[in-house]
Amino acid sequence: MKNTVFTGAATAIVTPLNENGVDYEQFGRLIDWQIEAGIDAIVAVGTTGEGSTLDDDEHKEAIRFCVERVAGRVPVIAGTGSNDIAYAISLTEYACEAGADAMLLVTPYYNKATQRGLIESFRAIADASTKPCILYNVPSRTGCNLLPKSVAELADHPNIVGIKEASGNISQIAELAALVGDKIDIYSGNDDQIVPILSLGGKGVISVLSNIMPKETSDMCKLFFNGKIAEARELQLRLLPLVNALFSEVNPIPVKAAVSAMGYCENYLRLPLTKMEPEHEAVLLDLMRKEGLI
Repeated sequence: MKNTVFTGAATAIVTPLNENGVDYEQFGRLIDWQIEAGIDAIVAVGTTGEGSTLDDDEHKEAIRFCVERVAGRVPVIAGTGSNDIAYAISLTEYACEAGADAMLLVTPYYNKATQRGLIESFRAIADASTKPCILYNVPSRTGCNLLPKSVAELADHPNIVGIKEASGNISQIAELAALVGDKIDIYSGNDDQIVPILSLGGKGVISVLSNIMPKETSDMCKLFFNGKIAEARELQLRLLPLVNALFSEVNPIPVKAAVSAMGYCENYLRLPLTKMEPEHEAVLLDLMRKEGLI
C-alpha cells in the first residue's frame, strides 16, 4: 500500500486574475480562508485554476506562491499535466523543486492518445518526478478516457499513487476499484458523486464546490468515514442544486463568479473563457444566498 497524499476534500482552487495577471494578494487570502475553514488539501493551477490560460512564468509562480503561502499546513498538489509530455516533465520537475507535495497529471488532451500512449506518457512523467503523482481522468474535456486496465498497469509505478476520476461513469469507477484495490487511491472528480465514490472505497474528492464551501465538502467526507452514511448522503443531496449551478456553464466560469461574489477575487477570466451568462448567474447567486454564502 502506497502513502496517501490526502484523505477528504481537496480544493481545485481558482486562480484570482486581473488585467495585470495573477492577483497574489487575493490568492493568498483565498488560500488562508480555505485552510482556516478546514479543507484537507489544495490543488493549484489545475483546470479550475485556469492553468491552460496562464503563461509558463505565471503557472510556475502560482505553484511556488501557493506552496509558500500554505507553508505546510495542508498538502499542495500542483497541476503539471499537459498534452506536450516534454513540457509536463519540465513543469513537474519545477513543481517538485518548488516544494509541492504531489502532482496532478491530466490525460493528454487533443492528441487523443491510445491506451499505450497514455500509459507510456504517465510513466515518463512519473519517472521524472520526485513526488507522488495523481492521475486525472476527465474524458469530457480531454477527448480520451483512461481505462481501468491502464490505471491498474500504472498502479505498479512507485510514484503513481492516486487518480482523480471525473469520467462520471460509476460502473467504470467500480471496475477500477475492483482492479486496483489498495494499490492506488481513488478521488472523485465530480462534486455530485462524492458519496457514491466514497462507497466504492474512494479516499475523497478534488472539488470545485469546496472553493465556496470548504468546510461542508470536507465534512461530507468526514461524515462518511465516521460511519454517518445517511448524514453524508443527506449533505450530498442538499448541495446538489448548488453543484449543478456550478456546472451550468463550463468550469471554471461559474465558480469564478461565485468566488467573486464572496469577495475573494475579481470575476476576471481569459479568453476563450467569458463571464457567466446573466440568467445562469442569477440562479447560482440565489442558491448561494440560501446557503448564507453571500
